[in-house]
Amino acid sequence: MKAVNYYVIVERTKEEEVKVGGFVMTDKTNEDLRYYKGKVISFGQMVDFLQEEDIVWYDRIAGQKIEYNDKLYFVIKASDIVLVD
Repeated sequence: MKAVNYYVIVERTKEEEVKVGGFVMTDKTNEDLRYYKGKVISFGQMVDFLQEEDIVWYDRIAGQKIEYNDKLYFVIKASDIVLVD
């Protein structure tokens, strides 16, 4: 699977459970966060600032879901990426 142009294929990563003051913060607790974290699987030829396996933060309303080989991926525009970790 290969992205084209300005598109990036990411696999969303699960956030670790974090204890804060005795409370467990899970994905359900963090639903109000604006950005999601994901691992870059592929990127188009017009994207020059990424490498495969980079960890990126992207807008949670960005892109479309795609299922490929029984795995769920997100196809987003490079402009929706706000941070490369």
